[in-house]
Amino acid sequence: MGLREVKRERTRRLIADKAFELFSDNGFGRTTVEQIAAAAEVGPSTLYRYFPTKEGLVLEFVDDCLADAVDWFHQQPAMHLPDGLRAVIERVLEQLERNPERIRAVFDLAEQTGSVSAHLNELIWRFRTDLADELVRRLPTDDPRRSEFVAALSAGIAMNIIETVVRVWVDTPDTVEAKALARRAMRLLCTGGVPLPGAQDA
Repeated sequence: MGLREVKRERTRRLIADKAFELFSDNGFGRTTVEQIAAAAEVGPSTLYRYFPTKEGLVLEFVDDCLADAVDWFHQQPAMHLPDGLRAVIERVLEQLERNPERIRAVFDLAEQTGSVSAHLNELIWRFRTDLADELVRRLPTDDPRRSEFVAALSAGIAMNIIETVVRVWVDTPDTVEAKALARRAMRLLCTGGVPLPGAQDA
């Protein structure tokens, strides 16, 4: 990363951090873009170049964690796909665990603010889509429709594990480790410990 990119990333992080401080102190609705820009010592136009929406400021950390995991997976050589999916799940959770207070605040804001909740759902859907696309690239190509179907199911299950684990982790602070809970979830799925819809024989 060059000097210009480092500076841009530092500015982006500063804007997001200052925004989150103001959201936590004053509430999402009562915090203006102008207040955030002043706190970060940038102009409103500069802020909008980095974050086109206020919702993006709230969810910047979550967005980065999800995008980083897919980018990491894309860069890996061929691997056993269940191992790759487990690594993606654990990578997301490992990064989220580094800033537990911020994640809990994100969920609080999402519960209180419809636009934040909608934006969070968009991020989740994008992660599922991007992960499914990467899985399609790695699955056998003899039956493309089957590969797309399997990839979509796999990506959905991975995201459901992450969502469920994070919600339990947020609701029970200091009593559970997210990665340990994810491993438990994956174990339950692999051993039939979770009741899944059964398919009837044709």
